[in-house]
Amino acid sequence: MSHPHPELTPPPPLAPGALRIVALGGLGEVGRNMAVLEYDGRLLVIDCGVLFPEDHQPGVDLILPDFEYIKDRLADIEAIVLTHGHEDHIGAVPYLLRLRRDIPIVGSQLTLAFVEAKLKEHRIQPLSMVVKEGQVEQLGAFECEFVAVNHSIPDALAVAVRTGAGTVLHTGDFKMDQLPLDGRITDLRAFARLGEEGVDLFMVDSTNAEVPGFVAQERGIGPVLDQVFGDSTKRIIVASFSSHVHRVQQVLDAAHAHGRRVALVGRSMVRNMAIAADLGYLKVPENVLIDIKRIDDLPDDEIVLMCTGSQGEPMAALSRMANNDHRVSVGFGDTVILASSLIPGNENAVFRIINGLTRLGARVVHSGNAKVHVSGHASAGELLYCYNILKPRNVMPVHGEVRHLVANAALAVQTGVPADRVVLAEDGVVVDLVDGRASVVGAVPCGYVYVDGSSVGEITEVELKDRRILGDEGFISIFAVVSSADGKVLAGPQITARGFAEQDAVFDDILPELTTALEDATRGGATDVHQLQQIMRRVVGRWVSNRLRRRPMIIPVVVEA
Repeated sequence: MSHPHPELTPPPPLAPGALRIVALGGLGEVGRNMAVLEYDGRLLVIDCGVLFPEDHQPGVDLILPDFEYIKDRLADIEAIVLTHGHEDHIGAVPYLLRLRRDIPIVGSQLTLAFVEAKLKEHRIQPLSMVVKEGQVEQLGAFECEFVAVNHSIPDALAVAVRTGAGTVLHTGDFKMDQLPLDGRITDLRAFARLGEEGVDLFMVDSTNAEVPGFVAQERGIGPVLDQVFGDSTKRIIVASFSSHVHRVQQVLDAAHAHGRRVALVGRSMVRNMAIAADLGYLKVPENVLIDIKRIDDLPDDEIVLMCTGSQGEPMAALSRMANNDHRVSVGFGDTVILASSLIPGNENAVFRIINGLTRLGARVVHSGNAKVHVSGHASAGELLYCYNILKPRNVMPVHGEVRHLVANAALAVQTGVPADRVVLAEDGVVVDLVDGRASVVGAVPCGYVYVDGSSVGEITEVELKDRRILGDEGFISIFAVVSSADGKVLAGPQITARGFAEQDAVFDDILPELTTALEDATRGGATDVHQLQQIMRRVVGRWVSNRLRRRPMIIPVVVEA
């Protein structure tokens, strides 16, 4: 997939004194967030995340931003600024650092701790710079001021980037919970100060722009968890993101109040919560955490399992429990809490998990039937506040599917931002800020880069299409031996099929026609093996389509003897 606007040409050279913004991910999708800012020949990267695959991308582990645009300019990158520690903002950092290992990484303490643990697995020692709210750093051609924002992970930051072309404020992911669990609110006073100074381009989170009003408070979930824990008589299994420190804190507190012990399940959950506890972001009540190996020694009504898999990820702990493929077996009377909202595109996978767990006899509590999660993204009411406080000269909605970006743009216009100053861009679209005005000037190729096992970028859309055909339509192999002397069929044709309801004998009807087609072709002068294989493919393909209403993958093999 390249950028979705084929009418756009490659951008012209950047004008002197202008600022260029290119999103390599995160616009038109929820994931793989990455923006590249260019000024005076230098580059600044904001976030570098991954996108998780959907059902139509079989076998894919992760999807990365397309680094092709910056591959020849790695030496120009001043730094990678990370707004917070979620995978869709930090997950691709190791893959970018493989291309140039000494790019400085800038972010808050918890964000960098999560990134460094990830980089350790890739055997990369990063150059890190820890920053906090209120801090101002000169990163080459870019002066960056960091602003506290509230999100569903501690230590999230917005970043104001000052250049000679103007000031850009990038919110990262944020909301405006006025009573957050950690007491760290979105710093609207800093937003107001930046508004007075003048924000030339506001790059703002769009995920909840379609949702009216305000996001509910995180602390409202505590009483709900407390009630669910009180009503549960057997084991409790809570699924959440492995980086959702606030939710884990609430689960630990509820378990402590109800005399239960908590075991963390999943490598990323164990790793991240150990980091959060070491840095003081997670307060662990005494004697509450236990190793998962100890759960068999305790009665069911004293156990809480905190695991990953709330989005239906096939290899995560909860999916494997639902499929009876995990050391933890879910049984009648157990309670499973999905403590996260649905990421768009994951609905079917999550409902499969809910059905599987319900079939096993568990009570499943999720955001559809109980208030066990609130979003980490600002709703329309909060976004309107931001627009009115900042009064930005130009707006570029980021982080969201197209419908989210369009809804966010409409909010900006409602608050008085001129419609021609609101830039709707998708991945690969190039936006220049020139003389105080932001506008689209072109587009660059910006495809999906698939991580498949140990391969990065080697799987293409063609291979994925083949995988989908194999999964949906089945597979047919055809083998024949043809005489090189007179073109007669010496052996075969033999047909073997996989993924068909019918037995292989159903293909007996087509074998005489196939033999005739091969011999007619050789009598007509066709001697090329590839040509004969294509004839077999066409004959069998047409017959299977007409007779069986299928379009399988067909692999013909012709051997000359």
